[in-house]
Amino acid sequence: MSNGLNIPHSGDLDFLALGAIVHRLDTGIIPFRKANECQIHVSGGEYNVAANLSDCFRMRTAIVSAMVDYPIGDLIAERVRAMGVRPIYKHFEHNGATGPNMATVYSDRGAGVRPPVVFYNRANEAGALLKPGDFDWKAIFSKGVRWVHCGGLFASLSPTTAPLAAEMMKAAKAAGAVTSFDLNFREKLWKISGGIDHAVETIGTIVENVDVLIGNEEDLQKGLGIPGPDVHAKSKLDPAVFFAMIERVTRKHPQAKVVATTLREVHSTNRHSWSAVTWVDGKTYSAPTAELEVIDRVGGGDGFAAGFIYGLLSGESPEESLKLGWAHGALLTTFPGDTTMATLEQVRAFAKGGSARIQR
Repeated sequence: MSNGLNIPHSGDLDFLALGAIVHRLDTGIIPFRKANECQIHVSGGEYNVAANLSDCFRMRTAIVSAMVDYPIGDLIAERVRAMGVRPIYKHFEHNGATGPNMATVYSDRGAGVRPPVVFYNRANEAGALLKPGDFDWKAIFSKGVRWVHCGGLFASLSPTTAPLAAEMMKAAKAAGAVTSFDLNFREKLWKISGGIDHAVETIGTIVENVDVLIGNEEDLQKGLGIPGPDVHAKSKLDPAVFFAMIERVTRKHPQAKVVATTLREVHSTNRHSWSAVTWVDGKTYSAPTAELEVIDRVGGGDGFAAGFIYGLLSGESPEESLKLGWAHGALLTTFPGDTTMATLEQVRAFAKGGSARIQR
């Protein structure tokens, strides 16, 4: 079944992402201000997709990023290797006091009626120092890369990161790779970087070379500057607003062949209803709705993106690709941390309607 994408059949890498890698300090159900200990997770909106595709879906992946040569960088680099992701780093020396730093995310998971609380320290972040010209894209793409990915989180970090992403996407298209961009619109980050109007202009320079867009209706409206239609969803699981916007999205960005998003209704911190939808080359598809008992919701969207991209890379139909993304995103919420602990077999079983009965 056609998906409108011209995906290369082979290459040295199945998937390459550009983004900042961070470490997340997770205090579990204890609020950070009362915590005595924490787990350390390695994360990043773009990196997570590469890690998931490598560890669960057994694909050859790489991350292009910044790395600081100090113990926190060493910890992160070890975790990246453990997930099977090939590193392509620009290295920075730490001055022993103020940086540059690998950014820190602080979080708790909440519980019941108490929502998770997440905050950041991105001061003097090495990832924000990356700029056009830092990487030899011709050499990186010379052995073949099938799919290239970036996101709005990286683009918003500094005045130089979005031009670097645009540079990569242009080089990727010239090399024949399929390209994707997760809008991941964060108004607080773009406010620091110049506001919504600047965000739309900046993201536009990246998206002009993007085949696959990932983002909900708010991402599409604020990230692409597309006004919302006069359509009201009956619930957060109703894709009516999302589908109504597609015509406006493709009119402004006719090169986009696929647009996808997750749908989530939060009943409590640990109980969510979960679905996903996509528009592929003029046709719409919807995943089932699953009732989730959530351990850690962080990274669920990246889990969806990984499963969805895997399906498309593997030649699955749009409908089956959507179900694989939906299933993997759902499973990812049952693990602590931002990246996968699922197996491909578990994902396929859940996508086909598997249950939580014990496996003997």
